[in-house]
Amino acid sequence: MGYGITIRVSGPYALFTRPEMKVERVSYDVITPSAARGVIEAVYWKPAIKWVIDKIHILNDIQFTNIRRNEVSEKASTNNALQVMRGGDRLLYIAVTEVRQQRASLILRDVDYIIEAHFEPVENEWGERDTEEGHYNIILRRLRQGQHFHAPCLGTREFPAKVELIEDKSEIPKSTLTGTRDLGWMLYDLDFSNPQDIKPMFFRAEMQNGIIQVPKMEEVRL
Repeated sequence: MGYGITIRVSGPYALFTRPEMKVERVSYDVITPSAARGVIEAVYWKPAIKWVIDKIHILNDIQFTNIRRNEVSEKASTNNALQVMRGGDRLLYIAVTEVRQQRASLILRDVDYIIEAHFEPVENEWGERDTEEGHYNIILRRLRQGQHFHAPCLGTREFPAKVELIEDKSEIPKSTLTGTRDLGWMLYDLDFSNPQDIKPMFFRAEMQNGIIQVPKMEEVRL
């Protein structure tokens, strides 16, 4: 295992969308490993390292609420962008007022998580100047100073995340949850090994006394 960090991530609302829900947004019960990784990468990402989530602590009771959100029914066209790059005359925007739709969302509220993670070198990107200690010191400094490349969020940009470094693991707060709870199949991450065939990876999430032990990638089901 590489150099590890422990952070506390919290916010008034969160939405970790279940991919099986096609129209209305429905959140998973807790933050997914890929969303946890996204929070860390918002603070510090480099192609020479990859972040691996080890444990997720759920500190608060799992609570849901309903809201309605404005969304658009279309995506920006990749073909249009490519044609414009070749000198074509195509639209490069979405007229929001024409394709706006209001959709219901089942979201989480008052979320508070502890995320334990570590990073590992990426062989093809690891250079002569890269050192594990160097990357580790940079992420610690950025966490202590509240720096980030882009604003960390809890699933969607509308729900910002407060990120704090836990320097001493003995200071990790205890969860209010007890016992064992089966959370069912949860999205682990996306497999980008074949860019032409990106596949989702799932794992059976089980929470024990408020803690989810995240499996290694080789143990995850495609």
